[in-house]
Amino acid sequence: MQTGLFANDASFRPLADRMRPANLSEFYGQTHLLSEESSLRQAIMHDKLHSMVFWGPPGTGKTTLARMLAEQSDAEFMSLSAVLSGVKDIRESVATAKSLLETTGRRSVLFVDEVHRFNKAQQDAFLPHIEDGTIFFVGATTENPSFELNNALLSRVRVYVLKPLSEEDLINIVNRALTDKERGLGKLSIDFSDVLRQSLVMMADGDARRSLVLLDLAVDCAHRDGDKYLIDEAVLKEVTRDSFRQFDKGGDQFYDQISALHKSMRGSDPDAALYWFCRMIDGGCDPLYIARRVLRFASEDIGNADPRAAQLGLFAWDTYARLGSPEGELALAQAIVFMACAPKSNAVYSAYKRAMDFVRSTGTEPVPDHLKNAPTNLMKELGHGKGYRYAHDEEDGFAAGVNYFPETLKAEAFYIPVERGLEIRIAERLRELRTLNRKNS
Repeated sequence: MQTGLFANDASFRPLADRMRPANLSEFYGQTHLLSEESSLRQAIMHDKLHSMVFWGPPGTGKTTLARMLAEQSDAEFMSLSAVLSGVKDIRESVATAKSLLETTGRRSVLFVDEVHRFNKAQQDAFLPHIEDGTIFFVGATTENPSFELNNALLSRVRVYVLKPLSEEDLINIVNRALTDKERGLGKLSIDFSDVLRQSLVMMADGDARRSLVLLDLAVDCAHRDGDKYLIDEAVLKEVTRDSFRQFDKGGDQFYDQISALHKSMRGSDPDAALYWFCRMIDGGCDPLYIARRVLRFASEDIGNADPRAAQLGLFAWDTYARLGSPEGELALAQAIVFMACAPKSNAVYSAYKRAMDFVRSTGTEPVPDHLKNAPTNLMKELGHGKGYRYAHDEEDGFAAGVNYFPETLKAEAFYIPVERGLEIRIAERLRELRTLNRKNS
């Protein structure tokens, strides 16, 4: 529903579009990119066009900066969406840019939204035209360009990383929309407390566009009293009920957050680990994915320092599978806290990698006769199992001096326990056994 101010205006546009910054003085956020001497600011303010890619979350100013770049340089702004466009559209845009350059000398900025959705052939279609200056290419992506863009394209552009906007930036954006009488809501009498504005920008989660969309909806749903609009807690709850934190399964934010969870547990910080766990759950992550990662952590980062970690990881996974959400999430939280507090050891993980590297470098060596299986008389006659010493019949259950490696290889010590948790006792036992081996070899 449109607000009364614009209901009869055929040219009505959403608030987020109307409030798009027209110049840098109206632009909030990205201060790390827009300092006085930055290359991006120089490009915008002093007609220093170059091809680039803006990488950042939604609503952080990628399209706005591209438009500013074109307007400040008096260049033609052309836009393609990788969701809707193909090679044919690229060729048509390039042809238009080439004609403008030849007939008027005017340059063109070709803005490609969601550029990561273009395949290799589509991305390659830009290369010669970037190279010869027919277009200045500006791509926008929410995905990591290192993974989603061709090296050939990346080598011809500069990547600028945009960050989510701060709550202070979003408050300024909301306040400007509420007071601007030309493009915003300044002609309306809106009662919207500072406390509720703060709640709205928290739900926007660093996204300027989302903050204005939510504000627009709040005005539409506001309690009306004549010409006055009241946005109270009930209205705000209604418009923000389906707003989720930024979380993109399979995207950078997804992998960054699971990495943060893993590293917080490894760093023995249960509070930070719980924070990242809750961030992922709040963002809509499948708890069973987290359960798999937690169980992997038990083997990779705790190992034999406390073997109970793997048991608790399995318990948490099974509990969630049986109870579902939200009850099962408590079991996952329990496992995460335990693993953050447990002694850490990657000795088994490191030993496995060392052993695998050793196997791959030494080839296929025969099994020594004394270790071979001998279930039949023929195999026994061939010497299989001959000379095998049954450890349970030896003193202390250990056959000192026996070599279990192939005869052509020197025994290697892959597993080196750490001096933490149960591995302290394991290390002591291994030292005793290895001493006996040396004495009897």
